[in-house]
Amino acid sequence: MSIATWTIFALRIMGTRQLKQVAFARLADALSALKAKFAPLSFDQRKAVAEQALLRQIAAEKANAEKGVSVLGTIASLSPFVGLFGTVWGIFHALVAVGKSGQAGLAQVATPVGEALIMTGLGLAVAIPAVLAYNIAVRFNRTLSNELQDQAHGLLIDTMLQQESAKKAEVKTAHESLVGGQA
Repeated sequence: MSIATWTIFALRIMGTRQLKQVAFARLADALSALKAKFAPLSFDQRKAVAEQALLRQIAAEKANAEKGVSVLGTIASLSPFVGLFGTVWGIFHALVAVGKSGQAGLAQVATPVGEALIMTGLGLAVAIPAVLAYNIAVRFNRTLSNELQDQAHGLLIDTMLQQESAKKAEVKTAHESLVGGQA
């Protein structure tokens, strides 16, 4: 579990940084693919279509960013119990040793109790980094989500302003082409 924690953590940190750059490009590509289809739509329809395309792309990027994070959460919550099981198992062996010898001396109890404490320590040694890695990964994903939302809003504003200015230019050109009382 410790190896899985460190591997997933390293991959998530590197992957989130790389995903950020790719996700920004994918957001822009999602809108670029729709721009040619915007012409026959009204402003409100164009805005709704663009918003839905951006939301769909953001959801896909969030899903990519969250891969492996649930494993970190599972390891973080499970490993203390594995350590606790080791503790119970060690104490059980200590009691069996006492029962076999008939004496409750330090020699019969020390080794199994020591093993129990080691198991508890190993469980915590896995759980603590897993909790920290989970929290860091969730924070990175939340930051990525906020940055994707900001980028999407910026793209949406730019797209809507470009479309609106293009429409106004078309209307102005058509209006200017009507000379002297022609309708």
